[in-house]
Amino acid sequence: MLNKEDILNTFTSLVSIDSPSKGEREMCDYIKSRFDKLGIKYEEDNTGNLIGGNCGNLYAYVDGEKDLEPILFSSHMDTVEPSKNKKAVFGDNGLITSDGTTVLGSDDLAGATAILEALDEIKKNNIPHRPFEILFSVSEETLCDGVKHFDFSHLKSKDAYVFDLDGDIGKAAYCAPTIISFKITVSGKAAHAGFEPEKGVHAVKAAARAVCDIDCGIFDDMSVNIGKISGGGATNIVPDKCEVFGEVRCFNHQKAIDKVDEIKSVFEKRASEIGAKVEFDSRLCVKAFATDTTCQSAKRFENALNRLGKKAEFVSTFGGSDNNYFANNGLNGFVVSTGMNKCHSSEEYTYDYELINAAHLAYELMKSEE
Repeated sequence: MLNKEDILNTFTSLVSIDSPSKGEREMCDYIKSRFDKLGIKYEEDNTGNLIGGNCGNLYAYVDGEKDLEPILFSSHMDTVEPSKNKKAVFGDNGLITSDGTTVLGSDDLAGATAILEALDEIKKNNIPHRPFEILFSVSEETLCDGVKHFDFSHLKSKDAYVFDLDGDIGKAAYCAPTIISFKITVSGKAAHAGFEPEKGVHAVKAAARAVCDIDCGIFDDMSVNIGKISGGGATNIVPDKCEVFGEVRCFNHQKAIDKVDEIKSVFEKRASEIGAKVEFDSRLCVKAFATDTTCQSAKRFENALNRLGKKAEFVSTFGGSDNNYFANNGLNGFVVSTGMNKCHSSEEYTYDYELINAAHLAYELMKSEE
């Protein structure tokens, strides 16, 4: 049986490792050492070199005794900042937090813990299991910069379980949006603000007018946000440049593209009114997916939870994950909850029983026969 102390020790060990995006080397080496002890062969790709990091995606294939199709388990190795010198602090009623100065890192080290502990239980006790693949990715938190460079021809699986969702064990995201980020540079003309402002073209004013014309927030299955504005050099100079950064998220890929085009048009209109110019750059971060909740992958997930006395809940999420790439490379994937909460903040927390439940879920899926 899965051991509570082992699960918590693994989580504590993982949390204690500094693993920022593009700096996952120590985390990867720790996981490799776990694989080595179990006799599992693995491959690390060259993604680190491609993205300016110190580590690649880590892949392993685990053959099984059951004559079944393999399935993929995945989590990511990086954590968001602030993460240096993070540690797990154990409180009352199973609560686990950081010390308040960093994130806890349960995103996504709770997922890594579940996969590693289930794997340990399977291999050390010679539990009959199906074939499965494991992928620990890098730089997921920088909008999936790591997995996008993975060679998907390696994968034999048709189904994927990405252990990387917040909330109670049993939740699984079946759909997630296209995410497009953009940078808009408004160029005007500098002039002395006190002597001859009329000779300048105010880039900040043009940008501000455009921003006011754009609805931000969630509406029509879409999220729009202007997240950063930077411009000007001094209070006595009419600013000749203003940079605006934002993003669009939408469950409909084409609608996301159309909204970005609309935002571009708004900026071009407002800039032209005062003689400014616009440069527009956009980046497709991830493409939307929607997995059929009646497919075999979903049924396997439901059955595994039933064996644990829990029920599945399929939900949508406005967050992107590596599963966006799995799904768009032909896998039936779900993003599975690991019991993490308030992620991307120093208030992040989980519970010991949720870490245990997540490990049991991974274990049930690994030895499933569906």
